[in-house]
Amino acid sequence: MASYREVLHKAKQEMEAAGRGEQAALFYMLELTNKEAHNLYMEFEEEMPLDIQSAYEAGIKRLVAGEPLGHVLGFEWFYGYRFKVNEDVLIPRPETEELVANVLAAYDEYFSNVENVMAVDIGTGSGAIAISLKKEEPNLHMMATDISEKAVLVAKDNAQENEAIVSFLVGDMLQPLIERDIKVDILISNPPYIPKEEVMEDSVVNYEPHVALFGGEDGLKFYRVIFENAPQVLKDKAMMAFEMGYNQKEALSALAKSYFPEAKIEVMKDMNGKNRMLFVYLNLE
Repeated sequence: MASYREVLHKAKQEMEAAGRGEQAALFYMLELTNKEAHNLYMEFEEEMPLDIQSAYEAGIKRLVAGEPLGHVLGFEWFYGYRFKVNEDVLIPRPETEELVANVLAAYDEYFSNVENVMAVDIGTGSGAIAISLKKEEPNLHMMATDISEKAVLVAKDNAQENEAIVSFLVGDMLQPLIERDIKVDILISNPPYIPKEEVMEDSVVNYEPHVALFGGEDGLKFYRVIFENAPQVLKDKAMMAFEMGYNQKEALSALAKSYFPEAKIEVMKDMNGKNRMLFVYLNLE
């Protein structure tokens, strides 16, 4: 039998040889063994149980082949909550957590004294944004839409597991709201924004839904759809918040301004100093 150290060392070598990040090998071992890092290190020289070693090595083979860690584990952590993920939804990224944090800050500034605040997450996927917002701000009446019925099923499972009350609607972008004549105070979206011809990592292109990744020739296709239809679903005083590509500041700001010339438009940077979020404030002072 091999020790935890020996098994991890071999896995890191295999990951490195395949051009994969070797840190995933450690993270996978921590999750699979349900150990904190300091506990694992204290037990490093102990023998790893054969059943756990077998499961771990099978997972490493999948990681070496390029499968995302979230798919191997079957879940991803986001904003402190655990979300089921599979091939039907985009794996939530850490940068999207900053979008959630900034939406919560804007809520506190503009809507904390407003009754019955309605918010919607467009293109919800796993439900990570909508569920996290509802968990962090229980007073929000949270809705979410997605064109994929399979994605909505995943999101509903995640809402149930995280004990969050979110209304999920199947449909194309804002259409479920328009059809039901629903008006919202806050619209949030992390739409597909990758330009059609942009080269992506194999672990993304081969395993995650393209419908959640690519946003047309320039990456702005779905922002146009939202901006064009937003007046039908927004209240007079409302806010929109979007994740965007780090190099889309000028184009997306100009696009937003063309649809909402009187609005206050703000671009926010992520913790790496990159422009990653765009907020549009309508009649909010």
